[in-house]
Amino acid sequence: MLLKARFLKIEAEKPIVILNRDDAEDLGIRALERVELRFRGKKAIAITNLAEKIIRKGEIGLYMEITKHLDVIPGDKISVTIANSPKSLEFIRKKLNGQTLQRNEIRSIIEDTINHNLSDIELTAFVTSLYTYGMSMEEIAALSISMAETGKILKLKKKPVYDKHSIGGCPGDKTSILAVPIVAAAGLTIPKTSSRAITSPAGTADRFECLAPVNLDLEEVERVVEKTNACLVWGGSVDLAPADDIFIKIEYPLSIDPFLLPSVMSKKKAVNAKYVVIDMPTGRETKVRTAEEFEILANKFIQLGRKLGMRVECVSTFAEQPIGFAVGPALEAREALQTLKSGRGPSDLVDKATTLAGVLLEFAGAKNGKKAALDILKSGKAYKKLKEIIEAQGGNPDIRNDDILVGRKIAEVKSNRSGHVLWISNKAVDIIAREAGAPKDKGAGVYFKKKLGDKVKKGETLFVIYAEKYSKFKNAVNLANKIDVMGIGQKMRMKLEEFPGRKDEEERYFILER
Repeated sequence: MLLKARFLKIEAEKPIVILNRDDAEDLGIRALERVELRFRGKKAIAITNLAEKIIRKGEIGLYMEITKHLDVIPGDKISVTIANSPKSLEFIRKKLNGQTLQRNEIRSIIEDTINHNLSDIELTAFVTSLYTYGMSMEEIAALSISMAETGKILKLKKKPVYDKHSIGGCPGDKTSILAVPIVAAAGLTIPKTSSRAITSPAGTADRFECLAPVNLDLEEVERVVEKTNACLVWGGSVDLAPADDIFIKIEYPLSIDPFLLPSVMSKKKAVNAKYVVIDMPTGRETKVRTAEEFEILANKFIQLGRKLGMRVECVSTFAEQPIGFAVGPALEAREALQTLKSGRGPSDLVDKATTLAGVLLEFAGAKNGKKAALDILKSGKAYKKLKEIIEAQGGNPDIRNDDILVGRKIAEVKSNRSGHVLWISNKAVDIIAREAGAPKDKGAGVYFKKKLGDKVKKGETLFVIYAEKYSKFKNAVNLANKIDVMGIGQKMRMKLEEFPGRKDEEERYFILER
């Protein structure tokens, strides 16, 4: 069937066309099925949507991706026929029946995923099948390898490669901004690719963007690492394991995370990491809530690492309160910068950063890695290395805290009683910081004046809310007055009332961080 091209100024991440219902009926095709398009020797496969009014009979509506690919102009006649379904659909159905997938079958699914040959419904079926039936370690390894090899691979002259990763769940975790310069200052190679926030107030890329550009391409990353031993960049701009970003968009609305292991390890494989430390924040409001859960997940990471040719060590870190005092991109960047510059900072931040960096230093032969990491921090060598990284990535190496702007809308939340801080709800902190505008508004967030165990007098400030926009500021302040953020009391009770927050806030909270 020949149909006249009509341009639709709509972008999508996959090839889509719109047919008139009468033409679709003549072709024998339904919505979400595929058509093959041919024009002057060029060919494309597209997913079909149907319409009655916006596309007339004899026309075909083309999304911008198809327009560019076929190089057509409005009115050109395009040949349209029914296309076969991707072979990978057969393998998705196999997993939906609870069967184990082979390496080549997984590779087929991943290739069709990144080539946008699968609809959102088909991808959702795959994600939910993994969540329902789980995966063998062989399947997880095959997924990790396929996700890495179908993206770009970082090739460095400086080897071996060291890396660090946190599975997320604890606000204020600017640890990488300290740990990476410490490790690099010790002479080790650590190309840190990081995510932007998904459900938290800030990802490492959001934080470091307040200090230097993070949207570097692969060649720029290689140049920076060869020069400084390290980088802190956004993984999305480097195109490492691109299938992961597609799966995240499916996982998030479903509040499930079956891709945690292959998501993390595919990116480590893509940078050719040999030694990896995995940070697993552990607490009542994180992905890992108990020592038993930590042990189970840690063993999986270690086993997977062996299959991928990596040495992996996992560390359970305390996550019953935010790390440091600052939560939100600019506030956290300030805190990290000041800690590196002075060689000292919040005790929990310094302890966590030197512990994780210390594991990597011990991989390299250090007898007491944590002490070695702390010495590098206190000596100023880590700060010097940070300046080198910032400059190599296109930032100002002499950046000061005052250069990092924070929100000018400020509200202090005070205690209505005296006592000690008994608990802090990380969920509530995340929700309030995001309500204030973080991470999109870099200057938005929360800054704590009191932490666990601190003595509090009635009327003292517990934390401060920062926002850039008045509407978000107002919403954040109102929310802070409604939900329980901190528990103040004279002694620990056996039951904490309404902890960790009101039911309606808890139900809409889901951690999906990389």
